[in-house]
Amino acid sequence: MSDYADQISDQERDRIVHDFITHSPPGEVETILNDVRHLLNKDGSSNLDKMMMSIAKYRLEQFTPVVVDKENVLLTTHGALDNNRFLDPRSKKTFHCNVAKKEVSDIQAASSEIDQNAEGYRSEIDNGLDKYIKEHYPSGLLTVYGKSSGGSISIIACIEDHKFSPENFWNGRWRSEWKIEIEDGNAKVVGVLKTQVHYYEDGNVQLMSHKDCKDNLTVSSEKQLAEDLAKLIAKCESDYQVAINANYNSMSTTTFKALRRQLPVTRTKIDWNKILGYQIGKEIGK
Repeated sequence: MSDYADQISDQERDRIVHDFITHSPPGEVETILNDVRHLLNKDGSSNLDKMMMSIAKYRLEQFTPVVVDKENVLLTTHGALDNNRFLDPRSKKTFHCNVAKKEVSDIQAASSEIDQNAEGYRSEIDNGLDKYIKEHYPSGLLTVYGKSSGGSISIIACIEDHKFSPENFWNGRWRSEWKIEIEDGNAKVVGVLKTQVHYYEDGNVQLMSHKDCKDNLTVSSEKQLAEDLAKLIAKCESDYQVAINANYNSMSTTTFKALRRQLPVTRTKIDWNKILGYQIGKEIGK
């Protein structure tokens, strides 16, 4: 890359590196970082700080889990405070985190970081969705944030689950983010569901999909809203999963087949036991 790097500006090189890192498949950002540093050769060390910033951005966008006092907490922009500190609303603690390295330190009890006006709704929704997570996700994680402004309350629920299987050449992650705006007995619900899967055995295929969901719920109590929200999320996410499965099955029988020739130009399958009898076999032999 060094010859090519001489032809582009430092700003363009930084943008390319940033894009490489922030578009890393699930569970592979460290591998991408090492590859990028190798491509940059001697410039890799001088760009390390910028690459760490790109990794930090990637981890927040991916809802990366970290362990705080033996409990898993999602790193998200919604929990970010000043000076690289983050809030865990469930345990009511704040902690310092080196996001790029996922290193947690200096855990403290939260005080002013907890919005007491929103805590009732936040806590009920956290409890209600926690039951949903345990029922529907193999190892899913949930972090729910709450804040108030004027006469309205905003709740943000972040859900993450992943399965990394590099020994089988695939990794995948599920994320969903639900924003609930509560005001005057009404709750506006907006959700974004995202999946990303990377399969790279004898090839390189990525599935990246997302779906937006919107609905309205009537609010009669904190507990009732939590129950109705859990039902709504369960339906939306189940419909999304069914649609992905149907689309995948359709692609395997239509789209993927259209990308390659099923038979050689002779319209007959190759007999690999007689490969040396074919012209290509003779060429290989040479």
